[in-house]
Amino acid sequence: MKKSYKPLNSVLIKPAGPDCNLNCSYCFYLEKAELFNKEKVHRMSDEVLEETIRQSMQQSGDSISLTWQGGEPTLMGLDFYKKAIKLEQKYGKRKTVGNGLQTNGVLIDEEWAEFLAQYNFLVGLSIDGPQHIHDYYRLTQNNKPSWEIVKKSAKLLINKGVAVNAMCCVTSYSAKYANEIYSFYKENGFEWMQFIPIVETDKDNPSKAAEFSVTAEQFGKFMIEIFDLWLNDFKDGKPTTNVRFIDTVFHTYVGLPAPECTMNKECGVYPTVEHNGEVYSCDFFVETKWKLGNIKHNKLIDMLNSKKQNQFGLLKSKIPRKCRTCSWYKHCFAGCTKDRIKDPQDSGMPRFCKSQIMFLEHADPILKKLAQEWKNQQEDIQKGSVPGKYYNAWDDFIK
Repeated sequence: MKKSYKPLNSVLIKPAGPDCNLNCSYCFYLEKAELFNKEKVHRMSDEVLEETIRQSMQQSGDSISLTWQGGEPTLMGLDFYKKAIKLEQKYGKRKTVGNGLQTNGVLIDEEWAEFLAQYNFLVGLSIDGPQHIHDYYRLTQNNKPSWEIVKKSAKLLINKGVAVNAMCCVTSYSAKYANEIYSFYKENGFEWMQFIPIVETDKDNPSKAAEFSVTAEQFGKFMIEIFDLWLNDFKDGKPTTNVRFIDTVFHTYVGLPAPECTMNKECGVYPTVEHNGEVYSCDFFVETKWKLGNIKHNKLIDMLNSKKQNQFGLLKSKIPRKCRTCSWYKHCFAGCTKDRIKDPQDSGMPRFCKSQIMFLEHADPILKKLAQEWKNQQEDIQKGSVPGKYYNAWDDFIK
């Protein structure tokens, strides 16, 4: 077995391809329809669905995570996911299977919510915050607001006991409202939050970023404010909310691999399966150059460990010398390849280099303290001592 061998732990699946029932201004995936110009509507066939699940189950270890994404994956209809569950049960005997669904929430109704709760789906719900923030860019195809519908779906999911992660796209507009967004999530029952910096190329001027793109300084200030809000919400020494970015950075402080590929030395750890069975290196790189094969003709595990995928993973390590000598490098590993290759700054540095440094300089003393407490707690556990007061909270947090 080669040293570079990567096990199949997770698969990202796009069953409706780039199709969506919203027309968000900052979406990067709608344009992928150009890759599949023979089809106006993109839907995964039962044949491709079964082959994707069969391979995912048979080529993975004791557990596998499947993330259903888009476009908008609920366009497939609920019966499609009922088939998926039956196929997981058929091929995944004695295997732990985790399902995640990333959705805009527009089609979620009571039947959907009950199904997602029954099968323990982790739902990433795209809701950018209060109405004036969410509706600034997240509009329907008829340019109508979508916030009222999505907020109703959020309440329904939470009331049904579905694990929901609020997904916030941070833009040049929303970056001004960290406190308002965080407070909105808390007030509406979101304990898990994910903040995604948005940057896309201006369609009229490819040499610059689109006007909605968040700058490094804006995102740095935003995450510093989120960090302080998160910290101020500790109760009895325990975090009461979970922020994906902070969680990821914290892993690097306790010597564990970051759960997000953006903060690992290499990426390319999950194959992306399109609606027609085509497999790509990453959902941010669904393009001809990084097509690995097709699920109907190739094995997922072979594509994951192919020469092309290894080349893709190594792109992350091709960074400016300044990154390698930076004292913060071990906590960010230059961030996402997309933000360095597709939108580098004039200096050649990663787009969000400044925001990472801003955040780490601010949070470092606290994260070091919390990391030491976590390490002490692990020692107590190994010795058989009574766990410290941080045990329950940090055990959940580090997962």
